Amino acid sequence: MDVSSYFKGKKITVMGLGLLGRGVGDAKYLAECGAELIVTDKKTREELAESVAQLENFPNVTFVLGEHRLDDFRGRDLILKAAGVPLDSIYVAEAKKHETPVRMSADLFAELAGIPIVGITGTRGKSTVTHMVHAILVAAGKKVLLGGNVRGVSTLALLPEVTPDHIAVMELDSWQLQGFHEARLSPHIAVFTTFYPDHQNYYKDQPEAYLADKANIFLFQTPSDALILGKQCAAAVIEKYGDRIDSHTQVVDEQKLPDMWTLKIPGVHNRYDAALALAVARSLEIPDEVSRKALETFGGVPGRLELVREVNGVKVYNDTTATTPEATLAALAALDNGKRRIILIMGGADKELDMNTLLHKIPDYTKRVILLTGTGTNRVLEFLPGASVFDDLGNAVNEAFLTAESGDIILFSPAFASFGMFKNEYDRGDRFDTLVQSRT
Repeated sequence: MDVSSYFKGKKITVMGLGLLGRGVGDAKYLAECGAELIVTDKKTREELAESVAQLENFPNVTFVLGEHRLDDFRGRDLILKAAGVPLDSIYVAEAKKHETPVRMSADLFAELAGIPIVGITGTRGKSTVTHMVHAILVAAGKKVLLGGNVRGVSTLALLPEVTPDHIAVMELDSWQLQGFHEARLSPHIAVFTTFYPDHQNYYKDQPEAYLADKANIFLFQTPSDALILGKQCAAAVIEKYGDRIDSHTQVVDEQKLPDMWTLKIPGVHNRYDAALALAVARSLEIPDEVSRKALETFGGVPGRLELVREVNGVKVYNDTTATTPEATLAALAALDNGKRRIILIMGGADKELDMNTLLHKIPDYTKRVILLTGTGTNRVLEFLPGASVFDDLGNAVNEAFLTAESGDIILFSPAFASFGMFKNEYDRGDRFDTLVQSRT
């Protein structure tokens, strides 16, 4: 699909370049379409060197880095903002004051592509369900595009690949769903996996605001659309928004996955995710035998309870995307063999979440806890007697291997955000993988 004429010659401010590949991919696509771009980010040119290098040869790209300027949000045809821009951003307010459209990559793609969209959101499980659905559709021989909150994927840059026969599968976080609200769009098939308190440092301890953003995944659906709710979040969603749900709705949990289906990835939470993916497949009339083969061979998503390797009888798992206590608790339960053989590496930056349940359960699963420094670690340290604290991931991993014996499990499941020691959670996971792969 060639929509380059839509962007050609337009004055567009790209707010947020980042280092994950999505922002730079969007900017590169817009530049190739002939837009006149201002790319602005509060990070410096040095911090964004990898991303800047991919754009600096475009004569139609101007960089404003290390700051945002109000002037760059005036007299523009479009503002393309990145995820996580504050709700009270004065720059977004300035654009809206001048009646300039403020959009995000995912919702703009959905509007321009005009193809069926399967959207998946939720506090936990959305990445795994997204990739499971994608695997099923590929196995079924469908033409499918994978985008949204996917590492390294520019959703806008998928537009040239679109044909009328395509289906898009999109992981959508709460911030991206703000864009769907602005566009008054929802996916044709919406999946809401789970809902726990999260990002309360962003939502300022207002979980109802977090839920409100998530709810955009179904608020603009029609009666011909489908909403698949995970049982964990269904009651909260229906209580708050039941009278505003127009689509066909079903509630799903792990019991909806046939007992004889066996998954490669461990844990009840992954069977729950697979049941949600199966519900999507059935909505699309994909035979169960196709779904079963795809789900039983699904190897998981990098950084999500990922078995990195086994070293001298010690299995090592990377669960860097566990940035909430519920996620770490799910990982512990999935790997538990009842013998307290888990060495847990956790800790990081505080998101102001309730850690009580996790802290209470940790002794039931672990033989040792190793902490990484951070504001979150400072808050829980007194409740983890005997835990060691390290300001270097390499030293923490070395300590874990020194402690581990054959039959033990080293689990890197932080329960906190990555900011401070790392660029982001992916950087954290990549560094962990490198350290583990270098062990002999």
